[in-house]
Amino acid sequence: MTPPEAAARASKRILGLPELLVRLEAHRGAGERIVFTNGCFDLIHAGHVTLLEQARDQGERLVVGLNTDASVVRLKGPTRPLVAQEARGLVVASLRPVDYVVFFDEDTPAELIEAVRPDVLVKGDDYALDRIVGRDTVEASGGRVVRVPLLPGFSTTSLAERLRGESPN
Repeated sequence: MTPPEAAARASKRILGLPELLVRLEAHRGAGERIVFTNGCFDLIHAGHVTLLEQARDQGERLVVGLNTDASVVRLKGPTRPLVAQEARGLVVASLRPVDYVVFFDEDTPAELIEAVRPDVLVKGDDYALDRIVGRDTVEASGGRVVRVPLLPGFSTTSLAERLRGESPN
């Protein structure tokens, strides 16, 4: 597969919310569990890949909610994102564990989680259970929240700081 073909294939996994919801209903009808995780996914690293692999292990379909550029700026500051949302979406959608990518512009994925209604919500174990956005929604509908261990030493913030020479590591 040539790079343009791979990019075209991955881009088909980036959906708007209405189309995503239609596809998820079909998957539910086939008895598949829907898993959801979210993040900025700026500068993809081994920690991201590990999280996505662990998330995928929780069900049959993995949906990744991806912060828009505007949302990343509000959350991380004016020097982020390092990679524009279209490119971030394409990279995440090309990863084996990921079935669908959907962008969200809000500061939290709460509304997106309400719409998607995942069976399993996955976050890294750096989030305390009571601080996971969408937990109440997922548990109220009979789903579960799973915290997965993070790969030590990997974070986009620390990588960006090292690239700028701000950290000795």
